[in-house]
Amino acid sequence: MKSFSLKKLFSFLGPGFLITIGFIDPGNWATNIEGGSRFGYELLWVVTLGTLMLILIQHMAAKLGIATGKSLAVNIREFFPKPVAAFLGFSVIISCIATDVAELLGGGIGFSLLFGFPLWIGVILTLLIKAFLLVSQRYHRIEKIIVGFLGIITLCYIFELWIVNPDWSEIAPRLVIPTIGKNSIYIALAILGALVMPHNIFLHSNIIHSRKWGVSEEEKKDLLRYEKIDTLFAMTLGWVVNTAMIIVAASVFFRNHIPVTTIEQASITLKPLAGQFAGILFAVALVFSGISSSITISMAEANIITGFLGKPEDPRSILYRSAVLITSIPALLIILFSVDSFRVLIFSQVILSIQLPFTLIPLLILSRSTPLMGSFKSLKMEFAAASIISALVIGLNIYFFYTTLTGEN
Repeated sequence: MKSFSLKKLFSFLGPGFLITIGFIDPGNWATNIEGGSRFGYELLWVVTLGTLMLILIQHMAAKLGIATGKSLAVNIREFFPKPVAAFLGFSVIISCIATDVAELLGGGIGFSLLFGFPLWIGVILTLLIKAFLLVSQRYHRIEKIIVGFLGIITLCYIFELWIVNPDWSEIAPRLVIPTIGKNSIYIALAILGALVMPHNIFLHSNIIHSRKWGVSEEEKKDLLRYEKIDTLFAMTLGWVVNTAMIIVAASVFFRNHIPVTTIEQASITLKPLAGQFAGILFAVALVFSGISSSITISMAEANIITGFLGKPEDPRSILYRSAVLITSIPALLIILFSVDSFRVLIFSQVILSIQLPFTLIPLLILSRSTPLMGSFKSLKMEFAAASIISALVIGLNIYFFYTTLTGEN
């Protein structure tokens, strides 16, 4: 194996950050704000657990892409029977629509808060900016834009933490000690779905190919080493932002016994409690979150649709250009005809969590295939940990349905 190089590491950093922007999207804002405002710091452990799960799962997805030279979508189409592959492809497209709803809605709300636009204008503006950036920029330019947006979001929330001055002694144990009940299971599941997102797993297995450093086994192992650092660093940054969202909501709203039912209300209420500057930071971060996560979901959609159809992922083709925006149409209609945007945001994240097992299980199967993975096959410890994660997600879904159907949530 080649010696470690900082220069090479910096040239590699990027794919993990594109994934990270996907799990600090507007859907996370909705779930984190509700979780913090209703339950204080109680659900911080869900973010910690979800991030640890995310690091392992995203690493496995990237490793699949490195080992096979193909994305998860292509591997599923080639490995599984056609009916199974078709079902898996359809289910992930539904989750992409749910994700697109959250991204467009978040950007629209952000523009509305900043400039006073009607929500529908903000949503269309977010869609147009996304389309322009995707059509007019090359991959690496988009990557730099996303990393820049992520930096802006992070700085906004660091400033907000400084403004609200939370109780860190109370926060520390909540980050690692699990507590959950009938009343918080719905939000806990939504937070988890907003962190470990199906489209991000597909996307990571694909964008890793932007780092073309050769095809030999030694070169692949070298690439995998830098991928681990990129993933770990980027996901840790995402953990910081997500915990900050809950901490700010808990410190401002829960502390003052103020229930929050919309993102707009959160912004309006934040200003008198934490200051005008905090409200502006909130809106700015939301705009950048909506635009950047809209870009990454569209990149994932293009790979998923072309991959499952067995078509080349050519940005110049009509199919690719259609795929980039195809789920935006139903997402836009859902937003325009929805009465309660906040509930739609929360429910969209639950849909992601429900679909997640149908992405995780194929990933596990593929990762343990010796003919497919060769020496990159998942070892027993990694496979066992990923299996436990999948079982946990499925268990949470079963509990969620039980509490929903019995009216105990």
